[in-house]
Amino acid sequence: QLQLVESGGGSVQPGGSLRLSCAASGFTLDNFAIGWFRQAPGKEREGVSCISSSGGRTDYADSVKGRFTISRDNAKNTVYLQMNSLKPEDTAVYYCAARPRIRGYVCDDAAYTFWGQGTQVTVSS
Repeated sequence: QLQLVESGGGSVQPGGSLRLSCAASGFTLDNFAIGWFRQAPGKEREGVSCISSSGGRTDYADSVKGRFTISRDNAKNTVYLQMNSLKPEDTAVYYCAARPRIRGYVCDDAAYTFWGQGTQVTVSS
């Protein structure tokens, strides 16, 4: 059974940091591009960051550039999202999703096939 499991969410004050993890079971992540997406209450889901299967290409939403870093450790079958300088507007449920490498790399949530259950990130003073 293919599963993605996010972890690392929580509550943090503005300016703080969190590191989200996306761990796969039932398949190896090195054959997949991975994206992080988020959805805040009352808002549409939006892309945050994506990384190609090799890690050679990454993309970031303008709102997180310079603050968030995506990385992957294929040996650990895990992708990370390091989030620094967090802002209240970063509050959302964060999801990771996988897209098979054979389909090519894109960073669009509609193109991603397998999804995790999400992890809540709350930034508040």
